Amino acid sequence: MSPHHQSSRPPHALDPLCAGIGLRPPHYQALLGKPAAVGFLEIHSENFFGAGGPPRRYLDKFREDYAISAHGVGLSLGSADRLNPAHLENLKKLIDWLQPSLVSDHLCWVGVNGRYLNDLLPIPYTEESLKHVASHIRQTQDYLSRQMLVENVSSYLEFADSTIPEWDFLREVAQQTGCGILLDVNNIYVNSINHGFDAMQYLDAMQGADIGEIHLAGFQDTGEILIDTHGAAVSDAVWALYASAINRFGAIPTLIEWDTDIPTLDVLLAEAEKANVMLEQASFAMPTREGRRHAT
Repeated sequence: MSPHHQSSRPPHALDPLCAGIGLRPPHYQALLGKPAAVGFLEIHSENFFGAGGPPRRYLDKFREDYAISAHGVGLSLGSADRLNPAHLENLKKLIDWLQPSLVSDHLCWVGVNGRYLNDLLPIPYTEESLKHVASHIRQTQDYLSRQMLVENVSSYLEFADSTIPEWDFLREVAQQTGCGILLDVNNIYVNSINHGFDAMQYLDAMQGADIGEIHLAGFQDTGEILIDTHGAAVSDAVWALYASAINRFGAIPTLIEWDTDIPTLDVLLAEAEKANVMLEQASFAMPTREGRRHAT
């Protein structure tokens, strides 16, 4: 099948009680040899923009056994530039072929004036910025013909001009555009320490119906700030915040992110199992999530 034609294969259903892991090359062979009991695999969309080659061939095999979440890093929704038409076209071709269960990107900017940086950079939380970002999200959803999720990012500075709390800005983006939220609980914790706000206030501001996925990851404590490295196990503090989140909102598809100093698959699966236990406990306390907007 040509990768430029829409797949006839329907996406696997996401199991909110079984956490997912990021699909990374060091684990390809282990996952192919013995499919793991994970809820879904998440890819970085841009890594699979090519029409062929080994990455696409591997992904074609993995989608036989797993639900797939396509998580992007390059839309630059918060940039002053217009959306990159080539990037949008490549993303749409991938989605039409792959038919992922979820599609997401970040509430940030990654470049300006046609120059791209290798980072997810924060935006000012103002009314003007909200209008601009909302326009970009609507354009993206219209072009892709589907809902997307937007993720809150970690940050190490705040704009003096910001007038809206981060949590209110994120909630308002979802309400104005109909997009879903990819709630990164680790990023909430990192920002709460770096910027001195109450992480529970952030959770309290969220509408459970908007949240389509949760991310968990590890950080580095420099002694001055926390840095979102995705290079360590999830901290006890983030696990505790995650427990508060799913006790409020119910079981939500959850991903363990580990992108640097990548461990063996067994270590990653053990982290996912910790989330599974907590998701099961949350499901007993809140078995249904009324009014949730599905990102399909």
